Amino acid sequence: MIFELDKAIEILERTPSTIETLLDGISKEWLKHNEGDNTWSPYEIVGHLIHGEKTDWIPRAKIILSESQNKTFEPFDRFAQNKQGQKKTISELLKEFKKLRTENIKELQSLNIDEQALKKRGVHPELGEVNLKELLSTWVVHDLGHISQISRVMAKQYKEEVGAWKAYLGILKR
Repeated sequence: MIFELDKAIEILERTPSTIETLLDGISKEWLKHNEGDNTWSPYEIVGHLIHGEKTDWIPRAKIILSESQNKTFEPFDRFAQNKQGQKKTISELLKEFKKLRTENIKELQSLNIDEQALKKRGVHPELGEVNLKELLSTWVVHDLGHISQISRVMAKQYKEEVGAWKAYLGILKR
């Protein structure tokens, strides 16, 4: 599939409600368990998505589109959500994520991005030169990856409970 901004926005605008449907109102056991050492729980994934809304996608798009000579992105702290603590309820986090995403989509649409703009480049601190189309495509795939991750983490909570059916459940093998 070739990148088209309106098709990307179709996914970006649905992510908050998709995650809200999965997580809002469910018990702590589903929200706080992970897959083991150095993995994230669904609660932590939502915190990560919020941090990205604040510091990653739109700020980097603006750097790419700016007239500045310095197009280098600030490094993204993939673990910032762990430094914030876990004081908020999942409902509060989901509401914050939805609000930030709505604002960011409006901001994205206001940038009036055309084919020429999609080719403009910025500099990722680890990956080097990237263009706006790649950044926006990554935003969509990042969302889908975390939706999948939430589902996988939750499925693994019943890994031992499914018995012999484990052989048929690919999600439990990853």
